[in-house]
Amino acid sequence: MNDIMNNTNNTNKKLFTGFETVTKEKWMERVTVDLKGADFNKKLVWKNLSKINIQPLYNTEDAKEYLKNTGENSQTLVNYRSIYVSSEKRGNALALDAIKEGHNGILFIVKGNMAPARLLKDIDLNKITVSFTIKKNAATFVQNFIAHVKSSKVKANNLKGFVDTQLISKYVTKGEFAKKAFSEAAEVFSLVEKYPNYKALTISGSEYLDSGANQVQEIAYTLNSLVYVIEKLSEKGVNTQDIFDNLNFKFAIGLEYFVEIGKFRAFNNLLKEIATKYEIKEFKHTILAKTSIWSKSITDAHTNLLRATTEAMSAILGNVDGVLVDAYDNEFNDASDFSSRIAGNITTILKEESYFGKVANPVDGSYYIEEVSLAIAEKALELFKTIEAEGGFYTAFEKEIIQEQVAEIRLQKLKLISQRRLPMVGINKYPNLMEKVSSELLSNGNTNKNSKLLKPRRASLEIEAMRKKTEELVEQTKVRPIVELTSFGNLNMRKARAAFAYDFVGVSGYNVQQEKSHESAEQAAESSAKSDSHVVVICSSDQDYDEKALSFIQAFRAISKDKILLLAGNPTGDLMKELTDAGLDGCVNLRSDVLVTITSIQNKIQKILNPLAV
Repeated sequence: MNDIMNNTNNTNKKLFTGFETVTKEKWMERVTVDLKGADFNKKLVWKNLSKINIQPLYNTEDAKEYLKNTGENSQTLVNYRSIYVSSEKRGNALALDAIKEGHNGILFIVKGNMAPARLLKDIDLNKITVSFTIKKNAATFVQNFIAHVKSSKVKANNLKGFVDTQLISKYVTKGEFAKKAFSEAAEVFSLVEKYPNYKALTISGSEYLDSGANQVQEIAYTLNSLVYVIEKLSEKGVNTQDIFDNLNFKFAIGLEYFVEIGKFRAFNNLLKEIATKYEIKEFKHTILAKTSIWSKSITDAHTNLLRATTEAMSAILGNVDGVLVDAYDNEFNDASDFSSRIAGNITTILKEESYFGKVANPVDGSYYIEEVSLAIAEKALELFKTIEAEGGFYTAFEKEIIQEQVAEIRLQKLKLISQRRLPMVGINKYPNLMEKVSSELLSNGNTNKNSKLLKPRRASLEIEAMRKKTEELVEQTKVRPIVELTSFGNLNMRKARAAFAYDFVGVSGYNVQQEKSHESAEQAAESSAKSDSHVVVICSSDQDYDEKALSFIQAFRAISKDKILLLAGNPTGDLMKELTDAGLDGCVNLRSDVLVTITSIQNKIQKILNPLAV
């Protein structure tokens, strides 16, 4: 009996009780020693573009009064498939296929005059969530939709979904509201009033993030636009309670995994705070999270599947109601059956096999997530108040205050991408050198010259334009420039620098060959100067550069005058001047800007391979 009692007591013991609790003070003491005098804030504190300082450690000492009303993990998560409707028959067929594949939500993008009854044929509206993005004549379409719902005898509580008339989306991207925009929106409210789970008003914040904004801006501007819409609809006689009960929000999902989780939770909290100001105590809104345009790429496009997966994960953990995953090739192709099916499977796997939609939210109570959510909420509320003080959403947008703030963050992001300090696989790091991309698919760069409007875009446009230049040259000359990595000296350093150069120059789309090692600098210079390469990159250690780089360049230039000669490293002072004077064209290192460096190489290559085009 004693043995049984002892075993019971041991079973009830807390885990790890034999280990001493490490306080934050002790941890800091140890880290300070390990840093050997380096700046803690520079080395270990992550400062993201929402200007949030994220610490490397959170524990029970960080417990505080965190945000309330951050939402709940949706047990009925809607896995949306978006369908562009060209005809009722085609749209219906695609919708039925999507439902068979596991989607429980369809978002129809309707442009022309369509008959909802034919579009929704054989779709059980008691089980399937059906939403619409309507380009024009929204009230007429919704009226016909509700007529179909009534004839189908759908239970009022079972009808779920939303109507998106692109009220805010059109304004921020086109610059004006349609004459009857708010009148039509008010009419939609009256049409769906008997269906409590069907949302009449969609306010989008996705255009901000997809135009380069940060998470704080996306939340703040969305809430500012909500206040503006409430004012305009109130003028049309719509009750404030009805507005809050009919709210659906659409957000883009960015790549900063934990920050995105915090974004959705912070938004739910602030929305509740704003509702309180209108004396609204209870309401039920929905949030649709869509994978972002900003984060996607045309080069190494299958990487978009990984981005979409982490984006969907962060949205679900952020307590959204529905997720829309775009096909991985959506940015450059009409989505195929395969890519659409895979996109839908991402959410299905997360919901059904990873149990994200079947358990209490696993990030609830995480000090890290709670701290990030709190910081985002505080900064978003501050920005929200700033815009309101400027006269509110409409006035701030007309004065281009919002656009300028978004542009500031966008330029910071693009600079980090160009400097490769913000890594994007397949774009500015780890390029797929086996991939061949048609120049027609690649972008000409940022073509939005209208500062008054937001234009959702990929972050990679400028790098794509650089790659486009390479592909056009290859199509014209039938020659893909060859890059040779020639190395000598210290084994570890030459390997490391060759690997770096392979990755860096590979972004250009050139044929970057594997490193060629040589026993001496003289042998390396002669061999690389006589090879069929167009670009040569010297790879070795700083000590070897001090002793041999100048003689290498002199020997190389004695044989080859035209080849482009680079050095992997960062020589300084007099040595760099001597190397440049001897014929070195430039360096590639951690401080190099990939756009500036490769554009310079391309201009020289152009003169070599296609001088008549210069």
